[in-house]
Amino acid sequence: MGERAEIGVFGGSGFYSLLEDVREVKVDTPYGPPSDSLFLADVGGRRVAFLPRHGRRHTIPPHRINYRANVWAMRALGVKAVISPCAAGSLQADVRPGEFVVCDQFVDRTRGREDTFFDGPIPSHLSSAETYDPVLRSIAIDVIREHGIPLHERGTVVVIEGPRFSTKAESRWFSSAGWEVINMTQYPEAFLCRELGMAVVNISLITDYDAGVIEGTEAVDATSVLEVFQVNAARIQRVVLDMIARFPADLDALGARDALAVTRGDGHATSPEDVRLFETGL
Repeated sequence: MGERAEIGVFGGSGFYSLLEDVREVKVDTPYGPPSDSLFLADVGGRRVAFLPRHGRRHTIPPHRINYRANVWAMRALGVKAVISPCAAGSLQADVRPGEFVVCDQFVDRTRGREDTFFDGPIPSHLSSAETYDPVLRSIAIDVIREHGIPLHERGTVVVIEGPRFSTKAESRWFSSAGWEVINMTQYPEAFLCRELGMAVVNISLITDYDAGVIEGTEAVDATSVLEVFQVNAARIQRVVLDMIARFPADLDALGARDALAVTRGDGHATSPEDVRLFETGL
């Protein structure tokens, strides 16, 4: 494939609209079409692929995103590290709208999503204990602080199915568990990146308090979320572009690909049929 990239960004057109010489490419995958074309550009001397996870006109709801196709398309272009920003709600009073959270854990509350590439015939089990890369998280924290954006350096994002928002009872449940952030897209996106040997970092852009977190506040609605998100969008664009310039020169040193070496559950077969996903030319 003539078009290559080393860093990927899941985000809307706002990212690549700021850049010059953007090239649009279409990528076929074994899992069907991605959400949109991928847009390639040079940022700080690095080749970057941008993919709007909801489509460029935001026509794909979170529960209908083809996450496997999106992640496969990134890896097919050669991507080794992914920035995965997302709009999110707050589950704690001290995590305020307009602030950023660099999450270090997730909790999956989705259902029925295609959430693995390891469909056999070789049983494979990848740890999700530390899905988000610590080196990339450190870079994100430094850049966000330099931009003067209020920040929480760690947090757990609970991922719900959507498209509906939580009930007050659900929100209080999530909050009482101590989780900080609620979102509809981080799972399985982040974990699928790791299954294909790509390091990943999340930045959650807090748009609202989830229903039931603070008594007396109005329930979250799409209009109020959009208003805050538009403010956050301009800030995250600058943050992401600055982060890219600071990524390690050797992305393999992050170790995401190496983590796949101990995922097999087949007794380490060595027959010609023992082919791993990350050894198929991606």
